[in-house]
Amino acid sequence: MTIHFAPPTAEEKDASYFRSSVCLSVRPSARTMKAALCHVLLGVGACLAVAASGLLDSVALELSHEHYAEPRVDWLPAFLAMPCNCLVNAGYVVVGALWLRRRASPVGGEDAERALYMKDVFAAMALVYGPVQWARLATLTRVPAVLDQWLTLPMFAWVPVWCRFVARGWRARDALTLQLCSLGSYGLALVHERGFEAALAAHVALAVQQGVAMQRLHGDARSRRYLAAALLSCCGFVLLKVLDAPLSRYRAFRRLTGHFWSKVCDALQVHYALRFLVRVTWRARLAGPHAD
Repeated sequence: MTIHFAPPTAEEKDASYFRSSVCLSVRPSARTMKAALCHVLLGVGACLAVAASGLLDSVALELSHEHYAEPRVDWLPAFLAMPCNCLVNAGYVVVGALWLRRRASPVGGEDAERALYMKDVFAAMALVYGPVQWARLATLTRVPAVLDQWLTLPMFAWVPVWCRFVARGWRARDALTLQLCSLGSYGLALVHERGFEAALAAHVALAVQQGVAMQRLHGDARSRRYLAAALLSCCGFVLLKVLDAPLSRYRAFRRLTGHFWSKVCDALQVHYALRFLVRVTWRARLAGPHAD
């Protein structure tokens, strides 16, 4: 009896090559992870110093339990007074740590370490953001509340930084300029009580525009699924947070509130954004060298 094996489909070949190229493109390196963590922590430290200096004391913030729909549990310690809203922040740490553990670059050659650095910075931002949000809930004080808002902006801004890397290669000045502009946009919160929301909306719109543009240029069916999942998570992140109080009228949202599910969506947003960006980075380099 003769056994005939069907040749692999184009999609199977693509998936197999992607797995092999990701695994073999570069040896595991701790150097890029250390650099990414160092740069993220330096940025957070600078923001912390500014927030603690009093320069942002006029920013409008919600600093009471009444701002959150989850009932306070008085017999628990402060860092678990709103247990679900507090513990959900571990999701950022888990997502960040898991992505930092992935030590293979999505591309080979001279861009291997740069691509790994892009991924590590995004993952490090998520890793750091979780404890910041937790500190805000535990203390309900001004400095962690400012940091919670402020650090959201450069996380969204890292998407266009990464997209520019895919399109043009690594340009440190461009990356630094975009991040400084992102951090500076928080100054809108000093001008108007809704200034932070305006800055965040602009960041989200830019990240979405850049992601859609990358999908059109370098995407495939798989990256389209990742992009769709990231966009849906982003919508959940925004809408569930806004609807935190109204949803608490329903039994299903009394303990696991809109804020809780918003944070779940946010962590998923980071995960799927990373999957999307890693995928389009690989496909762009597979298609040919980036434009100068």
